[in-house]
Formats: sequence, structure tokens, C-alpha cells
Amino acid sequence: MSDWRRSDTPPSLATIARAAGVSAATVSRIVNGDLGRASADTVARVRRLVTELGYRPNHAGRSLRRQESQIVAMLSPNLDNPAMAAIATSTENALRAAGYVMILCDTHDRPELQDEYLDAMRAQLARGYILVSAVPSPGLAAALERDDPLVFVNRRNPFGGGAFVGIDNRAAGAAVADHLIDAGLNDLACVGPEQPSATIRERIEGFIARAAERGIAPERIRRATGTGPTHLDVGHAAVTALVAGGGWPQALMCPSDLIAYAAYRVASEDGIAVPQDCRIVGIDGNLFNAWIAPWLASVAIPYRDFGPVVVEQLLARWAGAPAGDRILPHRLVAAALPRR
Repeated sequence: MSDWRRSDTPPSLATIARAAGVSAATVSRIVNGDLGRASADTVARVRRLVTELGYRPNHAGRSLRRQESQIVAMLSPNLDNPAMAAIATSTENALRAAGYVMILCDTHDRPELQDEYLDAMRAQLARGYILVSAVPSPGLAAALERDDPLVFVNRRNPFGGGAFVGIDNRAAGAAVADHLIDAGLNDLACVGPEQPSATIRERIEGFIARAAERGIAPERIRRATGTGPTHLDVGHAAVTALVAGGGWPQALMCPSDLIAYAAYRVASEDGIAVPQDCRIVGIDGNLFNAWIAPWLASVAIPYRDFGPVVVEQLLARWAGAPAGDRILPHRLVAAALPRR
């Protein structure tokens, strides 16, 4: 067995070149997709050796030679929310597969922290920025003015325009209304934050508008809001206020699964059986709903599919392509109703 097969060190371009009997430049071109100057046999031989030896291109070294950063910054709020964590995981996987390094920053939905991280990542020569649920801020306005490569995820650019990845939130809210009305329920209510984000507002608006289309006037839908540092706190406060003002409805629309979890907690405290006495529907489709919340119907958002689409949007921004929307499909997952 030759030396290149016995070595415990990671294989380099030179290692592959020696084994293949070609120059390192030839190996570099083939690895980077430039096949025009090599024969089919050479390409096949190099690719076989790359696979056998487990060679991985040194993107960091290449970026240093080109004076390009391979760092991409993701700014996301409230990473204790499973939805935000799922988006981050999916995007990090897709960026790593494309040869980039993601730095994750938790903005806690605070504009001053968002700006602090935008400045810090710019100082680190971040090549692009992924803003999950961005909020208006002076630093974001400045980044847009500079035409920095930004991709907005889950919540649209608060200043309008830009590259976006997410779902149709109004349609998601409408799907909740259809699900409940199709089940024969017409005593409906909805809860949410006192100061909702655009995403939450669109979900609630879609729910109310579809209910109206199906014969339930907006004034018949009871509503309540709450405040707090998390959607769990918001949900608990809002549902407590709702039932104090008129008792439990037949069905309750919650614009996030965390708010729905809080609604279930209040129902348990009040002795209300879910879903028998009140049907609760959320939006997110968290992966562990089937394990810990089988009572919850939820509009499932394909967060695990966001990553590759986010990277495509980022590549398009780097290429100077016009920014646009990438809308992913959603689907409603019904609750596991108890057997009679």
C-alpha cells in the first residue's frame, strides 16, 4: 500500500494529485467544477480518489486567498422558541453544505440588539445576513441603504421589499378557520400579543377574514391579547383575560404553538377538557407536538425545508439577481381526537 493511503493526516490537493498522476492545478479545477481541460478518464480518476480519501476543499483557505469571507450571520429572536431553533438548524446545515460558516445571534426581538449584531458582523466581514423575524431599526435601515446582501425569513422586511422566505400567513390563518368550521364549530375566539408582529397579525387577519367568508361575522369572534417576554407568557395572559370576559369558546385560534401550549395550561387550571370542551389550534407544527401535545391541531410550517431555500436566496443576492419571495407550502395537522 502506498504512502498516500497510509497517511493519518487529512488529504490535500497535492495528495490527490500525486495519487492521480496529475497536477494539483488539475485537481483543483476538477474539484471546483471546471472540467473543460481534463479528459473523462482523469475526471473519473480524481473524483474516485476524492471519494476514497475523504478529501474536503479548504473553503477557509480559498476565501483568504480571494480576500472573501465565508461567514454568514443569522440574526434570530428568542432561540428558546422551537420554531426559531428549527429555522436556525436547517439554515446552518444548508450553509455548511455550501461551504459557508454561520454565526447565530439572538436578538431577543430588540431593535438595539439587532443593530449591535449587524454592526459586529459587518466588522467581521460577514458576506451575508439572514434576518429571522426582523424588527425595524436604524441599523437595518442603514444596511438596506448600503444594499447589503440580506435575506428575510419568517417575517418580511419591516421596511418593505427584499428577498423573503416564509409561508403565506394569511392563508395559514384561513386554514385554521376552515378546519374549525368544517368540524361544525361556530363559537370561535382568537388570542395573541398586545403588540403583534406582522406575522402574527397576518395569521389572525386571515383567520377572521375566512370565518367572515363562511358566515361568521368578525364581531362574533371574541378576541383577547396579553403581554410577556415569551409567547408562553403572552398566551397565558391572553387566554386568562378571554375566559374571564365570557367563558370558554368552542374553539380557540392561537397564532403560534407556544401560545397554544399556554392556552392548554389555562384550560387544565379551569378543568376544561381539550379538545372535547374546547378545540385549540396553533400555527407552527412543532415536531414534538405528536409526543407532548396530541390534543393540538396545528398548521405545520416546513421549517426543516427553509435552509436550502434561504441559501438559494442568498446566492441570488450575491449574484445581483432581483430580490423576491419564496413562499413554502403549509398544511394543517389535525389533533388526535379521543376515542368515544
